[in-house]
Amino acid sequence: MTKRVLVVEDNPANMKLATLLLEQAGYQVLQAGNAIDGIALAKTQRPDLILMDIQLPGMDGLEATRRLKADDGLKASKVVALTAFAMKGDEERMRAAGCDAYIAKPIQYKEFLAEVAKLLAGAGEGSDGGGPKEDPGGG
Repeated sequence: MTKRVLVVEDNPANMKLATLLLEQAGYQVLQAGNAIDGIALAKTQRPDLILMDIQLPGMDGLEATRRLKADDGLKASKVVALTAFAMKGDEERMRAAGCDAYIAKPIQYKEFLAEVAKLLAGAGEGSDGGGPKEDPGGG
């Protein structure tokens, strides 16, 4: 079964890159441009993994993660912070909000896909299906 990844990102270029990489790797991608839409999609679609931008308009990604983790139906969902702010102390803030990991921007595609695959391998049963292909971008 194909794994579903929800990308919550307000920057169109970042959304396009993440979506392209994930789709080429064989994942089904759901998209939300803000936290409110991301939470709503997560509740209805139950993605296997949520990639959450931290700096979003309105509600930020950390508050959105707190709300997702407070929901009984979603608290087991893996949430990965996407952030350009990978300073000392930021990882602790993200983990305190409920993030399971973080990926620094700009995205380095091999590391990005490796982290996604690693997190999805630990999420639920059937972790062999829907994983990334060997070379998603041809280089």
